[in-house]
Amino acid sequence: MCADSVRIPKRAVILKGVPASPGIAIGPAFRYAQHSPQVERRVVADPEEEWKRLEAALSTAAGQLEELKVRAAQSAGEEEAAIFDAHLLILRDPTLLESVRQAMTEQKINVEAAWMEAIESSAAALEALQDAYFRARGADVRDVGQRVLRLLLGVEESDLSSFREPAIVVATDLTPSDTVRLDKSLVLGFCTAQGGATSHTAILAKALGLPAVVGAGPDVETIRSGDPLLLDGEAGEVVVSPDEETTRHYAERRRTSLATASREREHARQPAITPDGKQVEVVANIGGVDEARIAIEFGAEGVGLLRTEFLYLDRQTAPSEEEQFQAYRTILEVMERRPVVVRTLDVGGDKPLPYLDLGHEANPFLGWRAIRMCLDRPDFFKVQLRALLRASPGHDLRIMFPMIADIEEVRRARAFLDEARSEVLAQGQAVAEHIQVGIMVEIPSVAMLADHFAREVDFFSIGTNDLTQYTLAADRTHAKLAHLSDPCHPAVLREIDRVINAAHERGIWVGLCGEMAGDPEAAPLLLGLGLDEFSMAPSSVPGAKTVLRRWSFAKAQELARQALDLPTAAEVRALVRSWKFE
Repeated sequence: MCADSVRIPKRAVILKGVPASPGIAIGPAFRYAQHSPQVERRVVADPEEEWKRLEAALSTAAGQLEELKVRAAQSAGEEEAAIFDAHLLILRDPTLLESVRQAMTEQKINVEAAWMEAIESSAAALEALQDAYFRARGADVRDVGQRVLRLLLGVEESDLSSFREPAIVVATDLTPSDTVRLDKSLVLGFCTAQGGATSHTAILAKALGLPAVVGAGPDVETIRSGDPLLLDGEAGEVVVSPDEETTRHYAERRRTSLATASREREHARQPAITPDGKQVEVVANIGGVDEARIAIEFGAEGVGLLRTEFLYLDRQTAPSEEEQFQAYRTILEVMERRPVVVRTLDVGGDKPLPYLDLGHEANPFLGWRAIRMCLDRPDFFKVQLRALLRASPGHDLRIMFPMIADIEEVRRARAFLDEARSEVLAQGQAVAEHIQVGIMVEIPSVAMLADHFAREVDFFSIGTNDLTQYTLAADRTHAKLAHLSDPCHPAVLREIDRVINAAHERGIWVGLCGEMAGDPEAAPLLLGLGLDEFSMAPSSVPGAKTVLRRWSFAKAQELARQALDLPTAAEVRALVRSWKFE
């Protein structure tokens, strides 16, 4: 029985939200409310005494966050625990604290009012940014702000452990602090009225393995504790007060999903070989050492994208060469001899770094960012390059430059890499004899001139998230433009086809590290276009291998040929579905 054929009873309510963490949860609701203390603005006689109160609250809050960090590391992983490092940085933010002190000194107001005004100003500034990642960070600022405010007022945190039976938590919103305190033995999943897929709450939910739907709107407020719920974290749906037939259907889907995932995991370490003998690499996109370990557990054959931004974000000073070297070496040691493609720093005006003057840009996605910034800051750039080169001996390290638009950028980047190699060797340190160098294909100019770029590099890695938004001139974070963010659009498929053909004519390989690589409907298209490497989230690896093993290369080639002649993404996906179930 397909999902569309399920009869939803008239008294049931179906809420649509944002898929935050996959999985199906079935159980009663538990309504959670974290009440914000009321702040009274008043004049005080001694601002210095108020400042001392703030310092005490900040110290206590720091201790609480350290405890949460330990708890998060144990339950979710080291990388997810670093979320609370970001919260600690907010506590120590000199700009924030100076704003509080200035308000207290000049206006003679109480610390609670000065603190919350500064917090709201900081959160609002983040939420006004174009990039969804940084908009979501506003919730972190408010989380920290409320923690300190409760300490100043002597108000206890709301209790998340007051239910004793398994339930689905329902709330207006959940902070990262709330999420990490959820008891996995009792919490089946959660649904919130607010929030987005890029929030730290969503990241923690995935790491904890809790099905979650966020941003489901004001109707979430009508759910009462005890109401029966069905939650689909993959579809982003919540059914309130379902009938028995609907509940049985969801329960069967849950059993099937768990059984399928178990079977896929059993075969995850086997290669992806089609029935007619074509083998492709299936690797992982990661952002730290813990994800490297998870990638191996899920059967990844290497790393197709190591995002190095984790070393640069949420801190006040740039990472040193030694710090970067240690981080890269640790990841390479975890991956042993498996290939690891490292993307050099990819930040810009949408991801500001306090120690780099990136300036304000009206359109940061098209601005001074990534390789453009690095080429203008060679001393800064070569710190990363030297660290990577030092970590390379004994491993299959591959270096990739992002945001390439012009061939001269590739040549300049390679020249800096050669300089960095000479500097490392001059220090008497070893470097791997051969390190493959590639570029991200995420700007249409590279796709159009792929035959020329193929003469300059050892490989291409197609970033379909950005390639799609640049090709269709549609911000991929804009909710109203979601229909233009499908990488299966024939215009994007033709670019991919052009890139792969140009690469293979020059004898170099092509990977794809956008979300498209892990899409079951896109996988046979990419296989048919001749893609060599599929790189995706670690958890997607077992399922992707299963899909690729089912399609013969010959059949996939014919599918891709037909798809290239269609005019819309919807028709392409309909074509794939018609073949899959024929």
